[in-house]
Amino acid sequence: MRAAGTLLTAALAVVTAAGALAQHAHRQDMPGAPQPYAGQQQRPVASLSAEELQGFLEGRGMGLAKSAELNGYPGPVHVLQLERELRLSAHQRAHVEQVFQKMQARAAELGRQYIDAERSVDAAFKSSAAADTSTISARVLEASRILGELRLAHLEAHVEITPLLTPEQRARYAELRGYSDPAAHPQTHKH
Repeated sequence: MRAAGTLLTAALAVVTAAGALAQHAHRQDMPGAPQPYAGQQQRPVASLSAEELQGFLEGRGMGLAKSAELNGYPGPVHVLQLERELRLSAHQRAHVEQVFQKMQARAAELGRQYIDAERSVDAAFKSSAAADTSTISARVLEASRILGELRLAHLEAHVEITPLLTPEQRARYAELRGYSDPAAHPQTHKH
């Protein structure tokens, strides 16, 4: 179990670093050209925008559950938003609402922890005495671990509610969210 957690943390760190490097590679450092980070040094947490901070504090998904969402596992918040179109029963709605409330509370708590962990990374760099490899490594790994737990909280909610929905409701959800491929459902289309 610990090995899986370490592997998840390492994978998250690699993906995050790869994304940052890819973004940076697309910009050329030319004198006078707008710099991508200019003005961000004033952020409360350097690595997070105001919108991201708010999203983490509110327990929003922010794309953390795309693996589930885009592969046929509906998200609780969107199911609730589409309850009329999906024709949810009272039982379904109550269960999805319960899963959503539990997930959102857990995600908000983990979001606060993640912000604190990222703030700790910032603090190490703001204090030149604390910015050594060992300190940075420990703090980044902790932030990544928390982010992994946060992502898992969102993914688990998708997994938990999917069996509550009928195949027809899941197909309708995919259609309403723009994920369904009309060619995959030829019986619903006239030739």
